[in-house]
Formats: sequence, structure tokens, C-alpha cells
Amino acid sequence: MRGAAAGLWITRLITALVIVPCACNSAADAPTSRRALAHDVAALGPSAPGPAPTPTAPITAATSAPPEPAPWPRARPPRVETDWCIDGIDALDEETCYALPDAPTRALLIYLHGIVPPGKESQQKINFETVVARASRRAGVAALMPRGKVGLAPKGYASWWGWPTGGPAYEKHGAAFVATFAEKRRKLEDIAGVSFSRVYVAGSSSGAFFAAALALRGGIDADGFGAMSGGGGQATPELAKLEPRPFYIGFGAHDAVGRSARALAGVLRGAGWPVRVAEHPVGHGAKEIYLDEAFAFWREHDAR
Repeated sequence: MRGAAAGLWITRLITALVIVPCACNSAADAPTSRRALAHDVAALGPSAPGPAPTPTAPITAATSAPPEPAPWPRARPPRVETDWCIDGIDALDEETCYALPDAPTRALLIYLHGIVPPGKESQQKINFETVVARASRRAGVAALMPRGKVGLAPKGYASWWGWPTGGPAYEKHGAAFVATFAEKRRKLEDIAGVSFSRVYVAGSSSGAFFAAALALRGGIDADGFGAMSGGGGQATPELAKLEPRPFYIGFGAHDAVGRSARALAGVLRGAGWPVRVAEHPVGHGAKEIYLDEAFAFWREHDAR
């Protein structure tokens, strides 16, 4: 009976407190009444435990898989049948080869070959395309290898592919070649899925003389130039107005172009262009060492 009486007493006490309005004279009296209730309930001993709270699932941030990297290159052009590109080198079209590095890049090399004989196979073509592909891939740079025209090679090589290196030939053909290079660049950008923000122009032998002419006359916009196994050129009316660009000049100790290459360096330095001249114990033609050094030199100035 004592337990039943105690329960009845607690019920009446709680009912009275809930139903009877508080006769507090001020807000400060209300906490005192609540403390008294707590004291009375505690005096009766602990109450039966209530139901355990329902566990809630931990809140975790929604995670998503990282986006798939864009394919490189973005697309491949239809296979092109051409004698211009050797095995292992991709053909952009009938007269242009290209090479892409393993990872995406925004740097492009336009490389101008030396004179090349017609026909499917020639040592000159095999050498320069192999050199450009290896060096550009090693540097992480895309490369375009456009073909020159028959009839522009030196006397005695009328059927060979060449470039306009003399004044009259440059005036007649230079701008058309530059427009063609721009078109090839856009085609390669479509394939790669990127826009090239850095463009370098270099060449060997006949291509070196044409690259030098383009630089001295402001014939093409580029972030760096290179002349390998070639050079030539004199100060032009345009040169003093051009923004200086880094220019790499490489030649072989066993080559006859050393004097011409050094003369080009003198002209460029006189106009305030940064120039690196490198002589190596090699003969004439395209060499990987030239491009390795040129890429490093250009990049030094890209960072400035």
C-alpha cells in the first residue's frame, strides 16, 4: 500500500502543478517552484528507465566518382595514304605529318625540313621525321611537319622539295606557306582537342634558312625560333619593330654552315633578341640534340 499511496501522491502533485496556474509574483519565482518539484520527485527514488532513443544513421557527405579524363587525342582523322610520312608517323593529310606526345599538351612545334628528294623512301625524310618525332615526344610537345614545294630547292635539285629561302622566292611564296601552316595547326587542334598556346618554328638546312627569314621579316607569330644546320639572313627593315623572341642556333663542327649560323646570331643579338648558339661534333642535317636544347632554351624564356 505504501507504494500505491506514493504513486497517488505524485500524480496529485503533478496534476496540481500542471492545472493550477502559477501564482508567481515575478518571473524570478517560477524557477524556485520548478526546483521544488525536482526535489520532491528525487526524494521518491529513481524512476523506471524510459525507452532507449532510436539510433540514427550517420550522415555522410555524398561522394561522386572523379570525372573521366578527356581522351587524348580527342579524335583520329581517317587514314591518309601518302608517301610523305614514314612508317610510325601519323599523316594529317597528304602533305603533312604530325606527332603527339603521350599526354595532352598546349605547345606546338612547326618543323621545316631540309631539301628532300621525291619518292617513297629517302634517308633525308627518314632522318628528319624520326628526329622530330622522338625529340618532340620526349619534350611533351606536339609537332607538325609540313612539306615544302618542288622547284624551290637549290640549283641541281629541281625535283626535290624545298622552301623559299632567297628574297624573291620569299616574297612570292612566304605568306602562302604561313597561311597553310595556320590551316594545318587548326586541323591538328581539332584532332587533339586543344588550342595550342605556345608555338615554336624551327627547321634544318633549307628549312633553317626559311625559319630565319620568317623570324627576321616578322612573317609568322611564334614564341620561339630555331635554325639547325643553317642560318643566313641580314637585318631587315621589319626587325627593329619586332618583339624579340628566343632564337636557338645549332650547327655541326663538321658542317660548312658555321659561318652563316654565327652571322645570324650576330644580327639577332644586335636587335636585342635572346640567342643561344651551340656547336656539336656532328655533320649536316637534323639532330635530336639540337631540338632537345632548343626546347629547354625556349622554355626558359616562356617562364619569364
